[in-house]
Amino acid sequence: MNKEKLYWMNYSIDIANSAKDEHLHVGAVLVTEDNNLICSAYAGEYPNLSWFNVLMSKLKECNVDNAYFLFLTVNTLSSKSEFDLNKLIKEIEIKEIYLGIPDPNLSYYLSNDPISIFPNIYRYPDNLQREIIKQNFNYYKKGKQNIKSSPYYSKKRISKLVLEILQESGIVISKEELELNKRADKLTQLIVKKYKLKIKDASNLVNIVISKAFDKKYSIYNYSDDARSLNIDWKNKFLSVYNKLLVSSMENKEILDVGVGSGNEAIALFSKCKKITFVDIAPNGLKKIKRQIPISNIVISRAEDLSTLINDRYDIYISLRTYNSSFFDIEKAISEAYRVLKKDGVIIISIANGFLCPDDKYIIPGLIIPGTEFVDIYRGFDMIKNLSAELSKKGFKNIQFFPTNVELFLSAEAKK
Repeated sequence: MNKEKLYWMNYSIDIANSAKDEHLHVGAVLVTEDNNLICSAYAGEYPNLSWFNVLMSKLKECNVDNAYFLFLTVNTLSSKSEFDLNKLIKEIEIKEIYLGIPDPNLSYYLSNDPISIFPNIYRYPDNLQREIIKQNFNYYKKGKQNIKSSPYYSKKRISKLVLEILQESGIVISKEELELNKRADKLTQLIVKKYKLKIKDASNLVNIVISKAFDKKYSIYNYSDDARSLNIDWKNKFLSVYNKLLVSSMENKEILDVGVGSGNEAIALFSKCKKITFVDIAPNGLKKIKRQIPISNIVISRAEDLSTLINDRYDIYISLRTYNSSFFDIEKAISEAYRVLKKDGVIIISIANGFLCPDDKYIIPGLIIPGTEFVDIYRGFDMIKNLSAELSKKGFKNIQFFPTNVELFLSAEAKK
């Protein structure tokens, strides 16, 4: 993200601060291609007018009908099913849109959402999304995007468990420090700098801590806490994706399943496979799988380091709901996936995209904004875009996307 775009993002957040508390704090900024301000608006800047109506008034005053960039802090709904941004796009031509977070009242996908229609929409970085949440905290805490209505996820977050286990080892890291170093290698560097440990010792400690955190969360995982408990055909959805990609049965394929968690999914999907290897950083799920599928191979390791596995070995690489995990390095994991796959081997990745609210029996779609208690309904699709770009960069071809209610699937072929 270049500094000019970051400047205008921060500018939009700053002007939103001027809104009175009875309004959602929303800032909108229109900018020319050479980074000159055309005009800006915030909710309530003119009495009783939304940011959209204020902006349209200003555009009429200066007789402007196009802009190169729009920076908008919140993708607001003007009614139950209409977006202010759609109305703006109909009025003026805009080349690129930079968007902060969804409206606090948006709790399901709408077909007319501009983020799924307009081709050139990009997102504010996580730290600025958190700033927008803070500006509008009272609105978001009452909405369905608050994961406190999903107790399992709000109480057993991996980042919280990592902080607790580190503290038990005598390492005190603040929540803010962890958010800035939420990859295993970065956390290792932070501990080396703060506690003067040798890098090898710090790296071993971080791996042990992350392993314990995942074991603590998933080794006794209760699927009644999972959004898929309201979508009991999740197994068939995976098999449907598989069958669209590969004609032959999984039974005789060389399969690598990375990130098995509690082992429940692996046992349900792969118990008949004769040539399968399971990988996870936490041992308990692997032990459970080995008991249920004795002919399987199990490897305790991270997806980012499959060095015990040889090159060009597997027909299929599968990783379900792992690539959106905390402390995960997507670039390294995809590099390793490409290395261990045979020529024309297939990778299938899924991204969890929903949180169960058990009391009211509904699902909050999306992924958590790091460092907050709130779900971003768009974040799963942002991640699919990023994963697709990374797969392409590493040499994968024929990338395909398969969305389902609570899980987003991505596949590709290793063309070597």
